[in-house]
Amino acid sequence: MEARMKNPATLIPAAGRPIQELMKAARSQGLPQELLEMIHLRVSQINGCSFCVDAGLKGLRKLGESDERIGLVTAWREAPYYTDAERAALELAEASTRLAGHDDAVSDEIWNNAADHFDERQLASILLMTAVTNLFNRLNAPIRQIAGSW
Repeated sequence: MEARMKNPATLIPAAGRPIQELMKAARSQGLPQELLEMIHLRVSQINGCSFCVDAGLKGLRKLGESDERIGLVTAWREAPYYTDAERAALELAEASTRLAGHDDAVSDEIWNNAADHFDERQLASILLMTAVTNLFNRLNAPIRQIAGSW
């Protein structure tokens, strides 16, 4: 497999810096880095971005996450390895990624569950991480960015 082209954020350097700043901002509100990487991994799985799934997996391993927590993030609802707060964050990230086809993409139930665990700045961080990950996925998947090529 070969990438169709270089990453657009690389080809247009003026885009890369602001994207990295958004990622930094998402990481600046005191949420555990492990949770943010889990969000990144789960959103990337939903979007089928192998490059970002690979990056998320490696990021979680580097942070010392267990194989169970990494491997079962696709089944976080059923797996016993996640806290209620992590589940709420993953649910919000999934709903925020799967906007199409829903009258109310992020229901009050999903929102209120997340708000029970996180303050507004932390919710903003979850939403920013989700949005930036979706941006990465939408840049990498169409060009067939090769997993592990970073």
